[in-house]
Amino acid sequence: MGKEIEKIALERHHQVIEKLETPDDWMNKTSQISQADVIIEFSTPGSVVGNIRNCFDLHLPVVVGTTGWNDHREQVKEWCLGEKQALFTASNFSIGVNILFGLVRQLSVALDHFDDYDISLEEIHHIHKLDSPSGTAISLAEIILRNMKRKERWVNRKQQSPADLEIISKREGEVAGIHRVVCESGADRLSLIHEAKSRRGFAVGAVLAAEWLPGRQGFFGMEDMLRFKE
Repeated sequence: MGKEIEKIALERHHQVIEKLETPDDWMNKTSQISQADVIIEFSTPGSVVGNIRNCFDLHLPVVVGTTGWNDHREQVKEWCLGEKQALFTASNFSIGVNILFGLVRQLSVALDHFDDYDISLEEIHHIHKLDSPSGTAISLAEIILRNMKRKERWVNRKQQSPADLEIISKREGEVAGIHRVVCESGADRLSLIHEAKSRRGFAVGAVLAAEWLPGRQGFFGMEDMLRFKE
């Protein structure tokens, strides 16, 4: 992702001041980092919160593409708002995936009136992806749970109760990302599928977010930039 983001940024006539690969880089390259207008953070679940803290300490806006840190989200949001910082985070920066979020919102509202239909999720990613289920799958699940009263929780396994929202996760080869939302009754099946052809769509969205964020204060997401609201 870092290489793809750099490629897109240069295509859009931005300058990449520095690339940070180790924790020591924050100390050794502080003067260069401080000249940036914005940081784009795509690292690992274990390092993302520390990287965000470093950005805030330097009062630099940060676009976060790493997933798997939901347990720390409220703490980071409190830092951001309390210190009047700027952070943009998304489970998926693809424009197509964010359109899918809107479609699933409408679909789950409609299905709440038809008990004959059950709904489930499947996500497939490359073998290097560390979090499971994906952040995108969790975002899809949260949309469904907000809009379907008979679903109470998501589970990352086969459904064991009608109240379970099943998410099946698979890790295969170098798959950039496939997400399926499947609604099924005794009479028919309806599927919504987003398939990423490459990482380019994610990178373009991240760079667009990095263009949008400087000059703002707050905790933002794709719905703010794209003006998609529930």
